[in-house]
Amino acid sequence: MTTDTRTGQTSDTADVSGPFTAEERAAMKERARETRAARKRRSAAQKTTEAEQSVVAKIEELEGRDRDIARRIHAIVTKSAPQLTSKLWYGMPAYALDGTIVCFFQPAAKFKARYATLGFSDGARLDDGAMWPASFAILEITEDVERQIEALLRRAVG
Repeated sequence: MTTDTRTGQTSDTADVSGPFTAEERAAMKERARETRAARKRRSAAQKTTEAEQSVVAKIEELEGRDRDIARRIHAIVTKSAPQLTSKLWYGMPAYALDGTIVCFFQPAAKFKARYATLGFSDGARLDDGAMWPASFAILEITEDVERQIEALLRRAVG
């Protein structure tokens, strides 16, 4: 029998999951693997090349609509914001400026959501008054959505 020190309740089994979901724990493990892999790389050029290859490989692992959207976002980012470098971030394709994550693609399947998300970190220059959106749900990429993403990227790295 164990006693939860936070609540004082006793139970026959210990709760080893803690406050994180299985998906969150998996993302943290992916991030740890990414960090270990990055430490092994030697030159900056090698790091950039391997990071890009890792992102493309991760995109190809995705299924269905997530993969289609991720491919399009990757193409839009590399075309519209070539100063950003690709890297994995918690197992998700992400794009950084001088090593700081600016934006990332979160597949719907990653956290069992009904839509994929294009998110922007606090490193993105999207500030607009006292409140602004930091992530956008994406169901498909139309020409209009592509133009919106391009405009967001220009602002984010501007």
